Amino acid sequence: MNAPIVHGGGITAAAAAFGGRVEDWLDLSTGINPNPVPLPEIPAAVWHRLPDRHLVETARYAARDHYCSAPILPLPVPGTQSVIQLLPRLLQPGKRVAILSPTYGEYARAFSLAGFVVDAVSDIDDISAEHGLAVVVNPNNPDGRVYNPDRLEALHERLKESGSFLVVDEAFGDTSPETSLVPRAAGLSNLIIFRSFGKFFGLAGLRLGFAIARSDILARFDDWLGPWAVSGPALFLAGSLLITDISGIVSSIAERQAALHAVLAGAGLDIAGGTALFTLVADARAGDIYTDLCRHHILVRRFDYAPDWLRFGLAPGAADDARLAAALRSFDR
Repeated sequence: MNAPIVHGGGITAAAAAFGGRVEDWLDLSTGINPNPVPLPEIPAAVWHRLPDRHLVETARYAARDHYCSAPILPLPVPGTQSVIQLLPRLLQPGKRVAILSPTYGEYARAFSLAGFVVDAVSDIDDISAEHGLAVVVNPNNPDGRVYNPDRLEALHERLKESGSFLVVDEAFGDTSPETSLVPRAAGLSNLIIFRSFGKFFGLAGLRLGFAIARSDILARFDDWLGPWAVSGPALFLAGSLLITDISGIVSSIAERQAALHAVLAGAGLDIAGGTALFTLVADARAGDIYTDLCRHHILVRRFDYAPDWLRFGLAPGAADDARLAAALRSFDR
């Protein structure tokens, strides 16, 4: 559990193993909008100066309105991974941690490295008062499992009775706002929500996310991250893009998802779950399919704990859909 986790996006390593130029590979191993949104021009001063308070405040107010978190002002962070690694500091030694599993592996790793006992639970009802903190990724990565806000709120109230925290990771929640707990966050004192900026907008390289929680928790995260944790350009783009009409992005992602599902169905692959930004396939030949796709310089995500699973991200356009379909047809079935 403490070994480094292999994530999607390892194109350099894949190209080294299977050949080809990195830029010629089709990367379907991540859950990121494959068509980045157009960027507004960033003023030279934003690049030149350390990020000043007005940039931070503009980003926070834009995030508040975008995520519907009022009166909470979300805290910009340099990617939600940065605050995942801070979560163990909230707990007293000896507390147990529950993580609804299988899910994003960095949660278990962060707590294990900090010396906490981690219980990988399969259902919310398995989370008890002995857990000092519980993690629910909603929608879940990689199977797309979703818990409705009422059930998550009930879990929060149960944990709150013993002073425990509930962490809800909504990194893939942008296209399903009805599942979000953010609008209720102000009334849930022991709740911490993480939102990703880069996945939905297709700007993962920006390394930007937001934490939503009561003010004293956000102040602790802010202190632990230190000054200027988020770059000026990232703050500027957040303040600019979070106030735009996102309906076109949602439609584009839906079109890309439908195209991916058509390709997978045409290849006779069974869809086991997913979100708008990725699809999980279950197939006994997953390992061989993965290797064959790599030979075609197409990278998807495999899982050491579930050897029959493959996760397919969205392709940028029709030509890439055709490329994936052709590669799957050539697989020796």
